[in-house]
Amino acid sequence: MKKNDFSDLKAVYVNCTLTKSPDTSHTGSLMEVSMRIMTKENVSVDQIRLVDHEVASGVYPDMTQYGWEKDEWPTLFARIMDADILVVGTPIWLGEKSSVAQKLIERLYAMSGQVNEKGQYLFYGKAGGCLVTGNEDGIKHCAMGILYSLQHVGYSIPPQADCGWIGAVGPGPSYGDTEWKGDKLSTPIGFDSEFTNRNTTFMTYNLMHLAKMLKEQGGYPSYGNSREAWDDGARWHFDNPEYR
Repeated sequence: MKKNDFSDLKAVYVNCTLTKSPDTSHTGSLMEVSMRIMTKENVSVDQIRLVDHEVASGVYPDMTQYGWEKDEWPTLFARIMDADILVVGTPIWLGEKSSVAQKLIERLYAMSGQVNEKGQYLFYGKAGGCLVTGNEDGIKHCAMGILYSLQHVGYSIPPQADCGWIGAVGPGPSYGDTEWKGDKLSTPIGFDSEFTNRNTTFMTYNLMHLAKMLKEQGGYPSYGNSREAWDDGARWHFDNPEYR
C-alpha cells in the first residue's frame, strides 16, 4: 500500500462550538482525533474556535465598513485561505448546525465573489469537510448543509467528507465526557465508537488525498470556469438556448 507524503499541506479546523475557551468543547475533542492524524502525517495544522473572536454578522468581507465597530473576520480569513484543507466542526442544536457555524458559512460566502490568479472563484483548489457532535439525531442533516455550502463557494468535497458522534436520544453525556451525573465513566464517551473512529479516519485521509492531488496539479484548469474570462466574453462551447 503506497504511503503519500502530505508534509506540504496545511489544514485549518474551525470549531463552531458555542462554548468559549478555556471551557471544554465536545466538538473540539473529536476534532483532536482528526488533527492528531494530520499532525502525525506532517500536515501543518491550525485551529480556530470562532466564538472566541469578535466576528461580526453579515455577508461582506469587512463588516466594519457596514456599521460594526469591530470585525476580526479579515484576520481569521487570512488563516483560512493559507490552508489547503478546511474542516468545519459543529455541535447539533435543535437538529441543526450551531449558529456559530452558520455565521462562518455566511462569512465564507462573503468572500466567494473574489477570484484567484486564474480568474476562478477564490476557494477553487481547496478541500473541505465537516465534523458533527451531539446528543440527538442530525449528523447527516448538518453535514448536508455544511458540505453543500462549502462546495457552492468553491471548495472540493472528497468521498466520505463528514464524520461525527451522537449519543442516545435525549439528555446524556457528550463526546469525551469522563463522568455523568457525578459517576465516573470507565471510558470517555464516544472514544470506543468504531463507527466514529473509522469515519473520522477516512474523512481525514480523503481530505489529505484530495488536497494533495489538487495542489500537485495547481488546482483546477481555468478552461471553462474562469469568472474573469466569462466577464471578458469567453463562452467556450456554451450556446445561448435562444440562438438554437
